[in-house]
Amino acid sequence: MLRHFLTLTDFSETELRGLLACAKRCKRERGYGRRTLTGKTVALVFQKPSMRTRVAFEVAVLQLGGAVVYLGQEDIQLGQREPIKDVARVLSRYVDGIVVRTFAHRDAEEFARHASCPVINGLSDLVHPCQALADLFTMEECFHRLKGLTLCYVGDGNNVLHSLLEGCAMFGVHAAVASPPGYRPDGSIWKSVGRRAKAHGASIRWDEDPKNAARGADVLYTDVWVSMGQERERAKRLRAFRPYQLSRVLLQHAKPGCRIMHCLPAHRGEEITDEVMESPQSLILAQAENRLHAQKALLLMLLARGNR
Repeated sequence: MLRHFLTLTDFSETELRGLLACAKRCKRERGYGRRTLTGKTVALVFQKPSMRTRVAFEVAVLQLGGAVVYLGQEDIQLGQREPIKDVARVLSRYVDGIVVRTFAHRDAEEFARHASCPVINGLSDLVHPCQALADLFTMEECFHRLKGLTLCYVGDGNNVLHSLLEGCAMFGVHAAVASPPGYRPDGSIWKSVGRRAKAHGASIRWDEDPKNAARGADVLYTDVWVSMGQERERAKRLRAFRPYQLSRVLLQHAKPGCRIMHCLPAHRGEEITDEVMESPQSLILAQAENRLHAQKALLLMLLARGNR
């Protein structure tokens, strides 16, 4: 049966645990699966540019023995020069898997609906499942467990947070979110995550005060305040988020030895201070590296078994 990876919830907890175990093996055994994708090609269809997503997928495919074709917005003009369904159906006849990075999540869904090969969501305006997969792997690698941990996310209720919350709920990680009232996570995702968290013995909560949210946290996580496409809101957002900076002061309200995470790119001096980013408690570079291993595991699951 054809499988896609558009959100973390497309996979069961058991399947996600298998992905994390595979990512761990990929990191430990750098040559693991090196000829698995021989003769296979993966297309990267990117409306939005990216260093980490693009390089991690390209290197992953190459290390697994496959080939990569990159198509930027100037190459394909997704949904503009021709309908998304036509692009999806044609590319599916050329390649064995497609990674899409879109502005609108509905475009990723439409792409998957018409593709006849596996489609992976490399980012949309709603979710960022590949980042969350690497984040879960990084946390488990650091703490040797996930269930029972407490993660505090400080900042914008964006796509990164949505996927992170979905992952925390599925693995029994308690999550606290601190953001200005006008920048809370998507309501429907918040409700579904709350139900799933309760079923897995975890909790989620929102607090306008970042210091309250940080209490008891094993991990403090943040992301940029102004994402691509939000440049016109920059001044307004900087004013709203100024009290939510991940600084040494905020760190003092978390557990001693609390670890720091950020999906990058970082705007140092805005959402996170240089001091905290460069501190020994930072997992940020490990997070970035683990994108490679997590995405390699994803490719092995979706492409190595003839998933078409």
